[in-house]
Amino acid sequence: MMNEAYIVGAVRTPVGRRNGGLSRAHPADLGAHVLKELMARTGADPAAVEDVVFGCVDTIGPQAGDVARTCWLAAGLPEEVPGVTVDRQCGSSQQALHFAAQAVLSGTADLVVAGGVQNMSMVPISSAMHAGVPLGHETPFSGSKGWSERYGTREVSQFAGAEQIAATWDVSREDMEAYAYASHRRAIAAIDGGRFAREITPYEGVGDDEGPRRDTSPERMAALKTLVDGGRLTAALASQISDGAAALLVASERAVKAHGLTPRARIHHLSVRAADPIMMLSAPIPATAYALRKAGMSIGDMDVVEINEAFASVVLAWLKETGADPERVNPNGGAIALGHPLGATGAVLAVKLLHELERTGGRYGLQTMCEGGGQANVTVLERL
Repeated sequence: MMNEAYIVGAVRTPVGRRNGGLSRAHPADLGAHVLKELMARTGADPAAVEDVVFGCVDTIGPQAGDVARTCWLAAGLPEEVPGVTVDRQCGSSQQALHFAAQAVLSGTADLVVAGGVQNMSMVPISSAMHAGVPLGHETPFSGSKGWSERYGTREVSQFAGAEQIAATWDVSREDMEAYAYASHRRAIAAIDGGRFAREITPYEGVGDDEGPRRDTSPERMAALKTLVDGGRLTAALASQISDGAAALLVASERAVKAHGLTPRARIHHLSVRAADPIMMLSAPIPATAYALRKAGMSIGDMDVVEINEAFASVVLAWLKETGADPERVNPNGGAIALGHPLGATGAVLAVKLLHELERTGGRYGLQTMCEGGGQANVTVLERL
């Protein structure tokens, strides 16, 4: 019989706004906070955890030195438990969940923590890339003969990629603004309705996600300048710079029985695919098609979808290609409203997906997100 990988615990911090309530929290302490809460909520023996796999991007300064291990130790948890940090750019902690599940599915581990942490207020976006400039490396790609022969000197930028997607799929600024405004309204409704209460563990007085803008309006969005001359995207149509952490506990059948754990969801499918690294953000489209084909499912089988709102154009192009029901996609808002703490977002989305399935009684949920390098992970959960 094939092994199963179960999610038995899932928790996150609120997502803090740039320079907001979590901005001064050391990343190790943010990660430690969710790890302690995860262990307390599940009742699992921390000493039985076989690995801690955390996603993080820009692993310099307080996020350097294998922050997964630092988070675990900062939580006061057993020293004999190791940790490893994963960087698949924005999909880092979704990949962390995949690695944890693969360890359990393979039978090489029974209890693994997956998660992620990022303090973008403390360590600005692309800090790791910029750290190479004093060493004579303008970008991670400049100087590579193989890269230059294949891609030349074309700009490698998420902003350029998002604009290219908007043009390729003919996504108008007006449609993106309508989508972004809806993201804020959905997020505000979710917060006011207490939908996130079960999944969040408050951190030092911060209890709610800080990103949603209650004072935004279609008129305010329409008045913003585009990010580039002649472009369609504005700051209102992009994810927010944010801080946060999240963690999940993945267990085998053997661990469930040995520790008296309660399975909440089964990892039904996991995969990752890639596409054009210059367009960069389009990979969720082929990755979703691949995942559904491998799983023998259709997009209509999904009761809830969480796709990261890196930019509004990414989600709207994905919707055009997949034919997914917009009402089932990011029903409680997405990164445009709630923020995108890079290395933590994959785990945050997984926590949100599980809790929304539980809240609504849905069976299957799909998670995907665009990632640097033109990549995209896809996870399908089955609520139990």
